[in-house]
Amino acid sequence: MNFNRAVIKVGSALVAPDNKGCSGQHLLAIARFITECQRAGKEIILVSSGSVAAGRQLIHHGSPVPSIPTKQAMASVGQMQMMANWQRFFDVPCSQLLITHGDLKDRQRYINIKNTLRILLANNVIPVVNENDTVATEELKVGDNDNLAALVALVSEADCLFILSDVDGVYDQDPRNNPDAVLIPQIEQITEAVYAMAGTTSNPIATGGMKTKIQAAEKAVENGIETYIVNGTNSGVFDLLLKGKNPGTKFIASQAATKARKHWLKHTLKSNGQVMLDRGAVQALVNKGASLLPSGITSVNGHFAAGDSIDLVNNDNNQVIAKGICQYSERDLLKIKGCNSEQIVDILGYCPSKVIIHRDDMVVL
Repeated sequence: MNFNRAVIKVGSALVAPDNKGCSGQHLLAIARFITECQRAGKEIILVSSGSVAAGRQLIHHGSPVPSIPTKQAMASVGQMQMMANWQRFFDVPCSQLLITHGDLKDRQRYINIKNTLRILLANNVIPVVNENDTVATEELKVGDNDNLAALVALVSEADCLFILSDVDGVYDQDPRNNPDAVLIPQIEQITEAVYAMAGTTSNPIATGGMKTKIQAAEKAVENGIETYIVNGTNSGVFDLLLKGKNPGTKFIASQAATKARKHWLKHTLKSNGQVMLDRGAVQALVNKGASLLPSGITSVNGHFAAGDSIDLVNNDNNQVIAKGICQYSERDLLKIKGCNSEQIVDILGYCPSKVIIHRDDMVVL
């Protein structure tokens, strides 16, 4: 298994296969795969569908197609069922993250999600992510958990994405209508022809289909995240994955995830300010790959918010040595520059992070 951190997306058809609440029918094999990955030193984030399907039997509804408020109520009660169902398969704790597209678009909330995932993984907790269907409006919805999983892979800086469904992968034609359909084991470039192969879902409890899975794969591979679409109803799939084999369709990343991220930080992200660094901070960043602490900052220039990119400048020669995503606004940074990290909460009254820029959010130039 050639990855360090993976996002695994599990569809409704696996969580609640009979549309009558949560089931362990398929989840036991998935949980065993996750446990084996963890034993091998891999970090796993789950993106799990199924809260509406899990709550469907618990909320009365007179129509085959429930209203949006009714579905939101189903999601509310079903989320509890779904989390309890996942937790029973693991000896390590699971955590619940409910997010919307609005959370991912907002700079401060984006960085909060990133920090939360980072700390959960460091403490051997399995994050279980789902869209917050109870409060999400159409404008703030991702709409399907395939694309949500790709966005979570980006936020968490994963290097692999597994999309588990009740299909084997991408076929050259719809296998439900064409017995001669052939599974495509590897896709190096996602073109219009690839999208043309994607049919719509026939599962009444699913929100996606092959099209959204390919959309998710496209988001991921563009950012260096290798992606697989595999059949999660077949337990043998996970044995093959553990052996480093491909049991479904593999989408090839155009470049390594770390390289893609560094390129994004260096060339795409516009800097909104700068901090001047003393000699010790420069040495720590350039030679030791350290995160930036407040103690090494001598002055702050520009106007920026938490989550903005800023330049890091050597105080001795005015050279920009690095750039990165700052955890603090310039207003807060002016108050804590030169201080010890332990003093942040006393000065500001809160401490979202003990580092100003985490080494994972920085590129040395």
